[in-house]
Amino acid sequence: MNTLFLIIKREFIAKVRNKSFIVMTFLSPLLFVGIAVLVGYLSTMNKDKATEIAIHDEAGYLKNNFKNDKNTHYTDLSSMSFAAAKDTALNSYEGLLYIPKVDSLEILKDKVEYISESSASLDFIGDVEKVVDSVLTSNNFKKLGLDESKIENAKANSTLKLSKFSGEESLKGLNEIKVFIGGLMGYLIMMFIIVYGNFVMRSVIEEKTNRIIEIIISSVKPFQLMMGKIIGNSFAGILQFAIWLVVGLILMFVAQNVFGLQMSSTASVSPEMMETAQQSVGMAKVQMYFNEILNLPLLLMLVCFILYFIGGYFLYSSLYAAIGAAVDSETDSQQFLLPIILPLILGVYIGFFTVINDPHGTVATIFSIIPFTSPIVMLMRVPFLGPEHYWQLILSIIILFATFVFVVWFAAKIYRVGILMYGKKPTWKELFKWLKY
Repeated sequence: MNTLFLIIKREFIAKVRNKSFIVMTFLSPLLFVGIAVLVGYLSTMNKDKATEIAIHDEAGYLKNNFKNDKNTHYTDLSSMSFAAAKDTALNSYEGLLYIPKVDSLEILKDKVEYISESSASLDFIGDVEKVVDSVLTSNNFKKLGLDESKIENAKANSTLKLSKFSGEESLKGLNEIKVFIGGLMGYLIMMFIIVYGNFVMRSVIEEKTNRIIEIIISSVKPFQLMMGKIIGNSFAGILQFAIWLVVGLILMFVAQNVFGLQMSSTASVSPEMMETAQQSVGMAKVQMYFNEILNLPLLLMLVCFILYFIGGYFLYSSLYAAIGAAVDSETDSQQFLLPIILPLILGVYIGFFTVINDPHGTVATIFSIIPFTSPIVMLMRVPFLGPEHYWQLILSIIILFATFVFVVWFAAKIYRVGILMYGKKPTWKELFKWLKY
């Protein structure tokens, strides 16, 4: 145990004294805050001028229905001949909207043409089609003798009231909020695994390349060395994350309160607009959402985050350490890294596409128990779990740590052989052979 502690201490001190570690620890918050300030500043600037579109409406069917907005400005060239309007539009406008003269408005539905050298955006195409549809629909109502205003007034807008069996009012979008909170915790775990797992791998490769490993391995067991590297790098990573959080919060506070800079696009919203928005949404609703978040099992979520953080990091870092021991350079490691990263990416996609719609469905349940995806998927499910589902949570944690123990044994076998192998690129077949040594 004393030897393991010394290895952990050595790895931790070597990492935190590294110049790149120190520079990035304090530079990263500056970069993030700088980007946030830049985005906020750019959002306050005037947007590029509106796109200029020419209209040539031969019979005047639609030209008065196209209204200028902040994105598009329409100019009527219907008084010109089509050829002259086309030449003018080519030189002075983004494009020409051509509405031909037809015998019946029904024919117009597929006759409107947009002429331009560049491709039209989907938003612009949709806006034009809405205008055409609106005019043709109004014409159909008139032909059928229907009063369009009465039809519009007859339309109803329903609102589904959500409540619980206890009688309390429920709110829309709670599933999305729960998944977002769980997904954020899972994403942090994934990023920590990828970043600091790579640190573990690079540390092993560096010592192996410098032949220092031959001296170290004469004094300690390979398993102790591997675990020392994993734990030491994890402590350095946790320290770096803590410093990022503190420095980032300080910088944001200074930027907002001392320099008066805004961190988001709300800088362009006037106080009157904010007040109107608050009145339309209702502070009562905001308070209800806040209360619902506080009613989530926050303590359980925190405990699960810590357990899955530890289990997930050790599980994957053991594999990173084994890969580092098996190869001689980072270039050689690429063929082995993809199978490690894929389960993490799969966990993110499975979580967001299944948990949000059916948190207790078969797919979400299975992938929240599989150890290589459970640190992400189960954290998304935790806000939805009731007492009847706790057995799944306990089973998932037990399987995660049992798999971690097995993978550590598995990785240690590869590590024990790989750290003394030089000059040969291992294959998957050889890695399995090393398990028998």
